Amino acid sequence: MLKSKRPRRMIRGGMALSGCMAALALLGTVWTPYSPTAMSGAEKFAPPSWVHWFGTDQFGRDIFSRVACGVGTTFFIALGTVLIGAVLGILIGAVTGYFGGWIDEALMRLNDALTAFPSILLALVFIALLGFGKYNVILALGVAFIPSYARVVRTEFARHREMTYVRSARLMGASHGRIMLRHILPNTTQVLLPALVIGFNNAVLAEAGMSYLGIGVKAPDVSLGYMLSESQGYMMTAPWYVLCTGAVIVLLILGASLVGEGLQERRGQ
Repeated sequence: MLKSKRPRRMIRGGMALSGCMAALALLGTVWTPYSPTAMSGAEKFAPPSWVHWFGTDQFGRDIFSRVACGVGTTFFIALGTVLIGAVLGILIGAVTGYFGGWIDEALMRLNDALTAFPSILLALVFIALLGFGKYNVILALGVAFIPSYARVVRTEFARHREMTYVRSARLMGASHGRIMLRHILPNTTQVLLPALVIGFNNAVLAEAGMSYLGIGVKAPDVSLGYMLSESQGYMMTAPWYVLCTGAVIVLLILGASLVGEGLQERRGQ
């Protein structure tokens, strides 16, 4: 009984955390206590207070306002990355897994070539070619994430294509597209949903890491990774800067991790 409740609790806890982070991201798009870019020399390194909830940074900018905008940027990049990677990955995986043959061989060799490069390294190559900016980060990470989704979906489609319900659909005259979209794809959700959540989590980590290294989101856009990189130089002067920024990143990743792990455990029961 306890074991059966554990995945449900993990999913609920993760969704609660993710919901709070999503609410903060939404808040940052419509309202912040201060402008995220407004500077004040008189308020440099002000500690957390009722005036500045997370304190201020080295330029007197309100950290809470910047964190709220940064969460929105991270959510936008992670969702865009998952959308590109999942749509193209599902398309490639579905075609190769269902038809097999030379189509499978050709597309999966291309997929293996992309898999040979670490995702971050592949993204760095795209950033070097395309330049900085959040849209280029989305495109770079989205392409880098295609192979993982393609392989997951291919395995499921190859497993389902010879099952009785698929053979029955063929005998009834259903087209290949209808069988793939209406019959097989819905039966892959138990595997695909955890992969999507884990992909979102990996996209958050990748974006934060790239921005931390200075090769991701650039000013005037606000990024949690870039803020964390800035704050490390002031850990002794203004510890609230790194603690508040780091805590938000941890909570964002923890929420998605709990949901993904809970979905995987529920599938295994």
